[in-house]
Amino acid sequence: MVVVDVCIAFLDMESVIFSTMLLLFFLTILFLFQRNTYSSKIPPGSLGLPLIGKTLSLLKAMKADKVNEWFQEGISKYGPIWKTNLFGYPTVVLNGTTGNKFFYTSTGGVLSNAQPPSVRRIVGPKNILELTKDDHKRVRGALISFLRLEVLKQYVAKVDEIQYHLQTQWAGKHEVQVQTLMKTLTFDVISSLLFGIERGPKREKLLPDFQHMIEGILAIPINLPFTQFNRGIIARKKLVPILIDLIREKREAIKEQKQVDAHKDLITSLLSIRDDNNFPLMSDEEIIDNVFAVMMAGYDTTAILLTFLVRVLATDESIYSAIAQEQEEIAKSKTRGEALTWEDLTKMKFTWRVTYEILRINPPFIINFRRTMQDIEYEGYTIPKGWQVIMSRSVTHMDNSIFQNPTIFDPTRFEKNAQLPPPYSFVPFGAGPRMCPGIELAKMEILAMMHRLVTQFTWVLLNKDEPFKRIPMPEFDKGLLVRIMPIKATSTPSETIMQT
Repeated sequence: MVVVDVCIAFLDMESVIFSTMLLLFFLTILFLFQRNTYSSKIPPGSLGLPLIGKTLSLLKAMKADKVNEWFQEGISKYGPIWKTNLFGYPTVVLNGTTGNKFFYTSTGGVLSNAQPPSVRRIVGPKNILELTKDDHKRVRGALISFLRLEVLKQYVAKVDEIQYHLQTQWAGKHEVQVQTLMKTLTFDVISSLLFGIERGPKREKLLPDFQHMIEGILAIPINLPFTQFNRGIIARKKLVPILIDLIREKREAIKEQKQVDAHKDLITSLLSIRDDNNFPLMSDEEIIDNVFAVMMAGYDTTAILLTFLVRVLATDESIYSAIAQEQEEIAKSKTRGEALTWEDLTKMKFTWRVTYEILRINPPFIINFRRTMQDIEYEGYTIPKGWQVIMSRSVTHMDNSIFQNPTIFDPTRFEKNAQLPPPYSFVPFGAGPRMCPGIELAKMEILAMMHRLVTQFTWVLLNKDEPFKRIPMPEFDKGLLVRIMPIKATSTPSETIMQT
């Protein structure tokens, strides 16, 4: 048996070496082809090796939270528009408000919303991030029918089941990993709203695979064993049958019931929407891929924002006091344990301004991708058909000419009477027709959680300088460790923090 295992291992290694050599051969041929065929009018820069290019250096910058420095290095060498190779495609990098506007407002006939190969393979080819023209409009309309404000208002009490999370995951603990718990919380909330899966083993079983999917979406698209990309693909294969079963169950429930709450959860909503001829508006494949897309957009991003909020409140006493006072005033109008309402959330204006400033400095998704549908003339350059186009929010978010002293955390930038930043400079949720449709859902989760957290606990950081890396979204090395203290029923947050 040992000899057989050694032989198999040798053969596997030999096949890997052969595959790698074959890949390098084709990359070299592609590199020579690119070098000899691309127009001299394309933007300056270096393509480097095909497929890989500067992918490794960008991933390294993401892990060190130095994405803005990576973009600025290219700007200093080549100007606001330059070329390289990233995630398998020749790529043009756009920078500044002009680049942002072009990126977000170009129609589907010019720029498609095509993502890197890893995103397409793991999230699925029919997701809204990939669709263009009428397909994008159709699917976006279906998603918005569930995510629009009028519908979301009825889910506030459901989201406010956060109280159960705090009772079971925070109460009685002395130290917690904030980011880990926030991921559990947002996964629970979004699983209930998207899938209609309530608390229990079935929901808990889904979480590890979703995490593997997220980790693989910006990996180098080489499908070899033990790579992040491979783990992401395997995770998707395990989750698809579960979603197929959910779709079948909910379709049968719709047939059996004469009156069905179409907004019970996202899958039920998408199954209930019909076109003018009474045919389903979306196929099962589209439903699966877009549930994955919404899950990706709403699960980790909201958890990260909540984690950064906890860190800010622990490090800035003035911001903590202002948020605590705002939340105390709301708590005074409610009995203990009473569910929040939409009207309560609208009163949390300062809390949301602090969230906006976090989104400016540390947006969860820092890079966006598009693909050219034709040769494009832009700022005197030609961007060839089929090339990837990317931009980074950090370039304008951290521009001193747009936001004075951009490294200083200052929520007053977003006060009602403050001067608004120029159009297409502050784009945490995108802009134009590609604006994120889940803004209000994220806002509802964040405000409800911060109210319950601030009125029930205080906390201190165990490591004020705990670093984080982007893989591809921010991930604290120790999950942001804090020591927590419950607030007594007779005390306010401000009184408790003074006592500690």
